[in-house]
Amino acid sequence: MVAIQQIHAIETVNDAQMALMTEKVYATADPHHPGVAAFNAQGRIALSGNIQVLNYSYFETDFGKTFRTAVQIRVEIEQHGWNRVVAFQTRNPMHLAHEALCHMAMERLSCDGLVIHMLLGKLKPGDIPAEVRDDAIRTMVKLYFAENSAMVTGYGFDMLYAGPREAVLHAYFRQNMGASHFIIGRDHAGVGDYYGAFDAQTIFDSEVPRDALQIEIFRADHTAWSNKLGRVVMMNEAPDHSKEDFVLLSGTRVREMLGQGIALPKEFARPEIAEILINYYQSLEHG
Repeated sequence: MVAIQQIHAIETVNDAQMALMTEKVYATADPHHPGVAAFNAQGRIALSGNIQVLNYSYFETDFGKTFRTAVQIRVEIEQHGWNRVVAFQTRNPMHLAHEALCHMAMERLSCDGLVIHMLLGKLKPGDIPAEVRDDAIRTMVKLYFAENSAMVTGYGFDMLYAGPREAVLHAYFRQNMGASHFIIGRDHAGVGDYYGAFDAQTIFDSEVPRDALQIEIFRADHTAWSNKLGRVVMMNEAPDHSKEDFVLLSGTRVREMLGQGIALPKEFARPEIAEILINYYQSLEHG
């Protein structure tokens, strides 16, 4: 919760101004875009003034072991003794390819720390609740990351699904919390077909001034298990592969398997993580 200590201005935003802001943020005015719909449903009154944070709403109480402010994360990074830190954002449990991508980024960037930064705000219908994601991710870190190499945190923010412009906002978030690098993958913060697959990466070349950010972007493609190589790879780094050479499951198929209590392939998900997700989906079936 925040309060405006001293109101500098109150204005009614007209339709033309709303349309301009919508286009600038989302690069579309399509009312079917979830971010556009949410933004245009906010009303037409704009306030400006000095902001004071009164509390952090339900994030601090419901996610006490995970929610952290940027200042708190910087302090924890210092306590860990990390000098180069890469941040990874997720709004889903991390499957094997995500885990491998984080290891890959840490190795290639010579980072001594990883901050997994979970989004704790509102998600799309059908997304897995934050407490289940938290359990799955913490289990993964405990079992598959070296001691004192990764920390799990979360922040209270709702997805805007604004694609490339939201990627820039996310980069600022991670810079503020003390990360030196930030992983941005294919279709970061996108939804549907509103943005190109790599628009969230190329915006840092085309629209963000070179000296505007201190954080560096680690550009990733989709990662998946290669049956040819017997390990997870970035798909754009395996030019001799066809789609059939990778272990790929759609979100729909994953949900079907979990709902039926079917274990996910070990090339797709760690068994300990799959078990947590199966238990969650089974609770929905029998709830």
